[in-house]
Amino acid sequence: MSLVDYAAAARKRIPAWRGLHWQPGLWFAWAIVAAAALAAIAPGLFTSFSPIEGIAGAQRLAPQAGYWLGTDQLGRDLYTRIVYGASHSLSAALVAVAMGLFIGTAIGVIAGAFAGRVESLLLRPAVVLLARPARLRALPRIIRLRVGPPNPAIAVGVASIASFARLARGEVVRIRHNDYVEAAFGSGGTFWTVLWRHILPNSLTAVLAFATLQFGQAILALSTLSFLGYGTPPPIPEWGLLIAEGRNYLSTAWWLTTFPGLVVIAVVLATNRISRQLSGGRS
Repeated sequence: MSLVDYAAAARKRIPAWRGLHWQPGLWFAWAIVAAAALAAIAPGLFTSFSPIEGIAGAQRLAPQAGYWLGTDQLGRDLYTRIVYGASHSLSAALVAVAMGLFIGTAIGVIAGAFAGRVESLLLRPAVVLLARPARLRALPRIIRLRVGPPNPAIAVGVASIASFARLARGEVVRIRHNDYVEAAFGSGGTFWTVLWRHILPNSLTAVLAFATLQFGQAILALSTLSFLGYGTPPPIPEWGLLIAEGRNYLSTAWWLTTFPGLVVIAVVLATNRISRQLSGGRS
């Protein structure tokens, strides 16, 4: 979905919480996100094993009682590493989205509010950035910043600024031409007062819904960087790194890549589903 289509869907949204009891898929999506967030905040509630230390004689055990998702090549419990990996993956995604949301929205609001040369100057770099895929926008930055946290999150966050800026600018321009905004100016409202009281509250709804979508995309981007070797270094458990570590054992230990991959897919799809609800989707 393009930014224009996404903003249009958000403007036509229904109240976000209406009819949730008719949508079990949405409840399931919220449950997945809540479980992942709880694992990131308090992983000790889910497991008592260490995510770093291996168990002697337990290398590459298949899923079984005691080791629900099996063990890796060093005898570490895979379930435990996935649980602890939530903290690194979700916190990095949160940093990336926060960077794009605050910096990109600020640029877009200023560009849409002042228009003219200010808009051209601020959005010209954004247009150039959007001409390349998000992964290609992040790779040069992570290479310059070097491998290791929090550099992958910063690289993905910088790459997402352009998308937020373009969406925020479009929403501000749309709101500025509404009758109630013109009436506020006609009633003696100053530029900053009208911007703060009328334009911003009505233009940020689509941006916040888009931020939810970007959260899932940030998880996917960070996992991709880790898989390529540009993300979190071992032995820190991170979902993309777990997939990368298990790819050499696909023929003998399929669970090492399958289960971390399913977790990434589940969380990304769940955030996408929540984002569609916030933007007015009924699917």
